Amino acid sequence: MKKIILTGGGTAGHVTPNIALIPELQKRGFDISYIGSHSGMEKNLITKQGITYHEIDTGKLRRYFSLRNFTDPFRVINGFRQAKKIIKSIKPDVVFSKGGFVTVPVVMAASALHIPTIIHESDMTPGLANKICIPRADTICYSFPETLTHLPQDKAVFTDSPIRNELFTGDKERAKQLCDFTNNKPVILIIGGSSGSVILNNTVRFVLDDLLDKYNIIHLCGKGKADLSVNKPGYVQFEYISDELKDIFALADIVISRAGANSICELKAIAKPNILVPLSKSASRGDQILNAKSYEKQGFSIVIQEEQLTKEILLEKINYLEEHKEEYIENMKKSFSENPIDKILGIIEDSCK
Repeated sequence: MKKIILTGGGTAGHVTPNIALIPELQKRGFDISYIGSHSGMEKNLITKQGITYHEIDTGKLRRYFSLRNFTDPFRVINGFRQAKKIIKSIKPDVVFSKGGFVTVPVVMAASALHIPTIIHESDMTPGLANKICIPRADTICYSFPETLTHLPQDKAVFTDSPIRNELFTGDKERAKQLCDFTNNKPVILIIGGSSGSVILNNTVRFVLDDLLDKYNIIHLCGKGKADLSVNKPGYVQFEYISDELKDIFALADIVISRAGANSICELKAIAKPNILVPLSKSASRGDQILNAKSYEKQGFSIVIQEEQLTKEILLEKINYLEEHKEEYIENMKKSFSENPIDKILGIIEDSCK
């Protein structure tokens, strides 16, 4: 039986693509193990899949001053020793890394043990962890055409991001029952990210009366961000949705979202007309801004920069997208010609030979 170690963590975007690969890896006879951190969100997400989970120490790699910058390198070194011991014990045929700080000691250990290593970069420009891992990887998969300029071309393969097959199986009627929608108005879905976007949440609530004449609204507002004082017919709030997300996606006609790489790849895969409001550079390294610009250039999305988000601009862009949504749907469908999971699995299997 072929053996694979998956790794990735810190955010959902570093875990859910691995989860998308798991069922197909199992179908192809792989014995799967996972290396993650002691307390990251990946631990809960992966153990729910019934996958053997191994914990290692990890330190965050910061671009800013922190006293922990003096102690975390020792945690990374210890994580390298732990990962090396785990890899020696499992004897995998290949390691697949999705990024995040926990992957650095894993990729370094796999490289030191001459285990074929594949990493995947979802964002347009590599994050710091992947930048460290790239020289030690055998293959680098990427999701944006522009990313190739940041990678060694002899190692790079365009694959797009693996998308959970369940997202293609949504049921509109289940979503209508969940949201208690009794009419057939088109639906706008707002996704503010797992922690919720205050500016996006507030702007949406500010324009509700303008939108509810024509649309039903589903608002995924983030943990602790629901406003229980807002109670209007045709408007429903959820702090978080998991199993029902596929149904809500199926029901949505337009999506307004942050521009995390995994989220927008899902929107492209299911061809949902969308407006992206990327996280500002003051609160991030700017990867969402670059992701959104690429999708706008390719004709997949309309973009509103966070600093320009107002009631008037949001309504203007929604009206424009409603009028031109078939063009955006066609562009997205044309781009999704080959299943990313099949392509990545082909690379994994070739690495095992």
